[in-house]
Amino acid sequence: MNVSRRMFLSGSASLIVSAPMISRVFGSTSTKKNLVVIMLRGGMDGLTAVPFIGNNILGKARPDIGVDKPIKITSNFALHPQLKNFKKLWDKNKASIFHATSIPYTGRSHFEGQYLMESGGTVPYYDKTGWLGRALENANKKSLSISLPMPLILRGGRDLDNFMPSANRLPSDETLKILAADYHEDEVLSNVLRTIRKRPIAMMQTSKNSSQDVKRLAKIAGQQLAQPDGASIAVFDIAGFDTHADQGGDNGEHAKKLKQFDQIIGTLNYELSSAFEDTIIVSLTEFGRTVDQNGGSGTEHGYGSAILMAGGLLHKSKIIGDWPGLEKKNLFEGRDLDSSIDSRAVYASILARVLDSEHKQIVKNAFFNANLPDMTQRIFG
Repeated sequence: MNVSRRMFLSGSASLIVSAPMISRVFGSTSTKKNLVVIMLRGGMDGLTAVPFIGNNILGKARPDIGVDKPIKITSNFALHPQLKNFKKLWDKNKASIFHATSIPYTGRSHFEGQYLMESGGTVPYYDKTGWLGRALENANKKSLSISLPMPLILRGGRDLDNFMPSANRLPSDETLKILAADYHEDEVLSNVLRTIRKRPIAMMQTSKNSSQDVKRLAKIAGQQLAQPDGASIAVFDIAGFDTHADQGGDNGEHAKKLKQFDQIIGTLNYELSSAFEDTIIVSLTEFGRTVDQNGGSGTEHGYGSAILMAGGLLHKSKIIGDWPGLEKKNLFEGRDLDSSIDSRAVYASILARVLDSEHKQIVKNAFFNANLPDMTQRIFG
């Protein structure tokens, strides 16, 4: 099993691909399961991505940035019109939404919120590792990072090998040769470096077209994940959801970012082919946005948002969660969609399914033994 982790930077989007070493003992032939985490930085507006259409409260609160042509999926909820690939998967029972959820952070700082969404903790800047990194580590996965500084979400407690090129440059082939020589006694790491040197130059190239970059990175990730002995974890990073002004409705800045998210899902679905059946894609953001629009036709930092999930590991498309409502009395601090569930409970249940681990062990090792209910049946049932 090749072991690698690599980060690709392309302006507003980046990709980390991880191929953890999975121990295969006693002739185990268990199918590799894939997890894709798409981090949506800036505070993804769950009420724009998945608007509530059961009444007109949202329309009145957002006269200039409302979604005029939502794609109805239930009697009370719809999808943003840019989520076309997500809708196709929804129709095939391969997509679900966990609405009205958030990490346990009620402040409104991007810096603190993004730190906590990656660390999985509750105190900003306290934990030095990430929930995904801890989960992989405790599931006996081993990784080599050939990247710019490893993102917090993937950092584990043990010292992982990590090469960090300077000046935002990826390592040259000559540098990789030197590393291979240094690791020549380590069969696993030597194989990694040989594999990296064979990867296409497209992995190191960026363009001025962010949409093109997103699709290209998703194509690379899909090809890696589709290999039986290839990567099993991919983390995308999309910035730009902090729309304080000119947020837009069907179109605009928030819509552009939702389209990028949707392009990743569509490309992964195509590239993974049959491996999509053993994959789950999940979104991650630091907080939602206010229910009411502001004076600049945008929204401010909020609280509750939505988690969008897609992949063949899901068996039924559904809206999950306990909807708190948008009436003033039900809003968090009188202004935000409230959160009915700690989103870490969702990620813990997904990790348990993908890593074939017990839920209580994931909660203990990845989320500091927090009081997180098992959502496995609600998500995968």
